[in-house]
Amino acid sequence: MTSERRVIARHAATVLVGQLAVMAFGVTDTIVAGRYAEGALAALSVGSAIFISVFVSLIGMLQALLPVWAELHGAKRTAEVGRSVRQSLYLCGLAIVLGMAVLLYPTPLLRWAEVPLAMRADVEAYLCVLAFALPPALLFRLFSTLNQSLGKPQLVTWLQLGSLCLKLPLSIWFTFGGAGWPAMGLVGCGWATLVVNWAMLACAIWLLRSQPLYREYRFWRRIEAPDWRQIGQFARLGIPAGLAVLVEVTSFTLMALFIARLGTAASAAHQIASNLTAVAYMVPLSLAIATSARVSFWLGAGDAALARRACVKGFELTVVCALLFAMAMATLRWQLSEVYSGNPAVVALGATLLLATAAYHFVDALQTLCVFVLRCYRVTVMPLVLYCALLWGVGLGGSYLLAYRGIGPWPAMQSPLAFWLMSALALALTAALFLALLGSTLRRRR
Repeated sequence: MTSERRVIARHAATVLVGQLAVMAFGVTDTIVAGRYAEGALAALSVGSAIFISVFVSLIGMLQALLPVWAELHGAKRTAEVGRSVRQSLYLCGLAIVLGMAVLLYPTPLLRWAEVPLAMRADVEAYLCVLAFALPPALLFRLFSTLNQSLGKPQLVTWLQLGSLCLKLPLSIWFTFGGAGWPAMGLVGCGWATLVVNWAMLACAIWLLRSQPLYREYRFWRRIEAPDWRQIGQFARLGIPAGLAVLVEVTSFTLMALFIARLGTAASAAHQIASNLTAVAYMVPLSLAIATSARVSFWLGAGDAALARRACVKGFELTVVCALLFAMAMATLRWQLSEVYSGNPAVVALGATLLLATAAYHFVDALQTLCVFVLRCYRVTVMPLVLYCALLWGVGLGGSYLLAYRGIGPWPAMQSPLAFWLMSALALALTAALFLALLGSTLRRRR
C-alpha cells in the first residue's frame, strides 16, 4: 500500500501548503500587532480567540460534509454531487447568520470572561469588522471542502497562497498607515482580512464557472427548493461534528479569555504559544482531511478493506509528523518566542509555555485523525460526548482550578502554564478513548 501512502501524503501536502498560507494570516497579524503595541497584541489574543471559536466551529460543520461528497465521488454519482453542493448552501446560510450574530454582539461574552475594560473597545471593533469577513470565508470553505472531497485541492491551495501575498502588505499598511492612509491599529488587521476573504470568494466563483473539471458536476443549475431529507442528513452529520469542533476549539481559545486577567504579558506570551500551536496543527489537520477523503472514497466504491488500509497509512504519517513538530517546538522555543516579541518577560514565559505545547501537539494530532476518520463511518455523537466531558471538564475546568484556586496539593499557579498542562492531559485522555472507539468501529465494519 505504498501507493496509498503516497496519495494521502501528496493530498495532505497540497492541503497543508494552503492551510499554512491561511494560518500565516494569523501569524502576520500577531507579529504586526505585537510590533505596533503590546496592548494591541493582548487585544488580538482575546479577539482572535472569539473569532476562531466561532469560525472554526462553523467550518467544522461544513467540513463534515466531505465524507458525503467523497463517497458520491467514489461511487461515480457525479450528478448527485452538484445537487448536494447546492443543498449545502442552505446550511451555510444558517451558519453565516449565527456566526455574524455572535461577532457583532460579543459584549456579554467579554463581560462573562472578565476581560479588562481597557481591552474591550479594541476587541469589539476588531470583531465587528471580522463579522463581515465571515460570509465569504464560510462560502470559500464549501469550495475548499468540495475540492478536497474530489481529491483536487490544488486550485484551493493556489488561491490561498495568492491571498497571503495580498494579506501581508494590507495588514502592515492598514495597521501602521502610510501613503495618506491613517494608522488603524488592530482594526487594520481585521480590514485586511475582510478584503482578502471577499477576493478569495470571487476567484473561487470564477473557477467554478470556468474550469472544465467542474463541468460534469453541473453546479450551475438553478438551486432547488430545500430538500429537508438531505438537509436533515447534513444536519445529523454536520451539527454533532460542528458542536464537537466548538468544544475542541473553545477548550483551546477560551484559555485566552481566562488568561487575560493575568495581565498583558501573560496574554502576549499565551498568544505566542497558541499561534505556533495552531500553525503546527495544520499538519495533522491536513493529514486528517486527506485520510478521510481516501477512506470515504473507498467506502463509496464498496471496498471496506482499502478504506481500513488508508486509515492505517494516515496514522503512520500523522505519528511521524507529530513527533517531529513536537521536538522542534521544544528545541527552538527561545528562538521562536523572540520572533514575536522584544519584551524579555514575554519571551521567557513564551519559551516556557512551548515546552507544554510540544506534548499538547502530539496528542492533539492523534485525536484529530481519529475524529475525522470516525466521521467517515458516521460516528459523531460519542466524540461530542467525550469532548464535552474531557476537554471542557478536565481541560478547561481543571485549568481554571489549577491556575486560580489550586488542585489538591498543588497551589494556584497564577500562570498560563496551568492551562497548557491540564489541556494536554485532557487531550491525552481523549486520544486514548478515540483510538479505542475507532478500533471498535473498524472491527464492526469488517
